[in-house]
Amino acid sequence: MQRDLPLSSARSETLPSWKQALTGLALLCGAVLALTLREWGEMAWQWWNSDSYAHILLIPPIILWLIWAKQDALAEIEPRSWWPGLVPFGLALALWVIGRASGINLIAHAGAVAALASSVPVVLGPRAAALLALPLGFMVFLVPFGEEIVWPMQILTARLVIQLAHLSGIDAALDAIHITTPFGLFIVAEACSGVKFLIAMIALGVLAAFTAFSSWKRRILFLLACVIVPILANAVRAWGTIYIAQFIGAERAGGVDHLIYGWVFFAVVVAIVLGLAWRWFERTPDEAGWSLAELERSPLLARLEAFSAPLPIVLGAAIGLGMIAGAFAIGLSPAYG
Repeated sequence: MQRDLPLSSARSETLPSWKQALTGLALLCGAVLALTLREWGEMAWQWWNSDSYAHILLIPPIILWLIWAKQDALAEIEPRSWWPGLVPFGLALALWVIGRASGINLIAHAGAVAALASSVPVVLGPRAAALLALPLGFMVFLVPFGEEIVWPMQILTARLVIQLAHLSGIDAALDAIHITTPFGLFIVAEACSGVKFLIAMIALGVLAAFTAFSSWKRRILFLLACVIVPILANAVRAWGTIYIAQFIGAERAGGVDHLIYGWVFFAVVVAIVLGLAWRWFERTPDEAGWSLAELERSPLLARLEAFSAPLPIVLGAAIGLGMIAGAFAIGLSPAYG
């Protein structure tokens, strides 16, 4: 009967452990944020000032919501500081140092985010990290990325547009990203590549795939749709600009395009994808990820938890790794050398 006693009994037993663990987690996360403050400042500036990355402003609230959805399950387990977690934590710091030393912001930003995420298994242990796998994994979308594929996306969009133009009877010629028609020259510019909507759609796709579906087949199909549909929709939008230009002129057609090309366009694409997939949704968001019962039955987690260690030792080792990484960053970074 004691096992069926309710959750309040188990929670009262784990509450002191959680208070200590959360204090330790706050200390380690604070140390990581202080160490990588420059990178977080750069990322925050991009989120706020770049239209390409404006969608990232929604990622932190989503992460907090995903954590909140797991609060009842977390309250049922005992956090255990876990020394093997120092391995991914150290690797994340090494990635950050490499980014600093090479001057490649993408690598430094990825390392800063990874270091913050990997603080969780260090302090809370593998079971808590498994429960929080989705919000921790979703942190990858805090990193501003996508500029690397702008040119390929410009080329792909131009090629799709030229095919649509020919299918619709428009006499057009393609030269890289330049489309020549009898009524004007059109250029698939960086802003028209569709990258910002593609990245935002992938982030939304990952969120929906792991909160609304339990089948891996459906997850993969949905994620493929989140890649293919925005690419095709962007090409149709660009073709539509060329198509109406033959009636109202290239300049006015460009004005119409600027009116519809924005987050309204993105909302339409999202509505199409979610509308088509809605009938196959298999669960509600609060059921996302592994359940507490599944984790309790896992022999792997039981073996991993055997490597727990006292919190002060693990926390001290993690902060020591941070100090070593900081020393290397100062010594190797062009900004400080």
